Amino acid sequence: MDFNVKRLAADAGTFLSRAVQFTEEKLGQAEKTELDAHLENLLIRAENTKQWTERIMKQTEVLLQPNPNVRLEEFVYEKLEKKAPTRMNNHELLGQSMIESGGEFGPGTAYGNALIKCGETEKQIGGAERELIHSSAINFLTPFRNFLEGDFKTILKERKLLQVKRLDLDAAKTRLKKARMTDARAAAEQELRMSQSEFDRQAEITRLLLEGVSSTHAHHLRCLNDFVEAQTTYYAQCYQYMVDLQKQLGSFPSTFSNNNQSSASGGASISVPTIPVSASLPSVSSGHGSSTASGGFNELRSSNGSRKARVLYDYDAASSSELSLLADEVITVGSVPGMDSDWLMGERGNQMGKVPITYLELLN
Repeated sequence: MDFNVKRLAADAGTFLSRAVQFTEEKLGQAEKTELDAHLENLLIRAENTKQWTERIMKQTEVLLQPNPNVRLEEFVYEKLEKKAPTRMNNHELLGQSMIESGGEFGPGTAYGNALIKCGETEKQIGGAERELIHSSAINFLTPFRNFLEGDFKTILKERKLLQVKRLDLDAAKTRLKKARMTDARAAAEQELRMSQSEFDRQAEITRLLLEGVSSTHAHHLRCLNDFVEAQTTYYAQCYQYMVDLQKQLGSFPSTFSNNNQSSASGGASISVPTIPVSASLPSVSSGHGSSTASGGFNELRSSNGSRKARVLYDYDAASSSELSLLADEVITVGSVPGMDSDWLMGERGNQMGKVPITYLELLN
């Protein structure tokens, strides 16, 4: 019992000494041992790594699960070490609704059949999204979380211990300065040597741990590559699912109403448009003159007359001499002597300007 009391008194004295040293440093009444520049830089890098890792993790979780209530539920289940209940995601819910409504309207009808096919595709996308979330959680979020809850907590522990050893060292320096008697100075010098040794040892331990952050960066880089690969797979799957669905809808014998085209055609029935996988907007400067000058364009240039033309794609004028275009509008075009073969002069009301022929389809 006597030993415990003495030990308790010694610990209390040490704690008080540290508190006094810390307070005097804050008040500018005591000297403070500064860490070397390399160690300070390592500490700053570790703290930055921790902050940005937390931020990246948070934003990734928002990306994978935008619903904050679901994220909170998953967090609670994780802390309780229980498995969260499986529920359908938004794509799967939409797909289920489409399939049920398609069955209600009748699979034999064009609309019902289209709804069922769209619903099946949405469910496929939902499955791909579920796989993306699962893969990202294992290969990306978990390593980041392990760093924050494991390695960085160890760094924090050793950094706090280094701070304690530094306070002990500076307190020993202060006691040595205040010592007047020979015996007191000898004891203070011995204490200072021990404090310096413990401080140097702890500084080396902390430095080694902090230098390990470089290995953490390398590991996180591999995790980032895995995350990008998972996203690439997910978006490629979604793209392929939608292309296949588009082909299926485009092959329907029945006609559908398209809001964009029905207004331009006065309510006439039209089929659902299909866009080829390799389709892209034409480039004005890519040398298509010889192929696009066929048919009516050659005749129009030779006659110096004018024709009506339908605009195939939106076009933003690059200069004041050009005319901006909107898809599906009809304008008047004509040839001007000396104009480049890839261009015609377009007219819409009181507006005139050059237009690229690759964006036009001549009307009869």
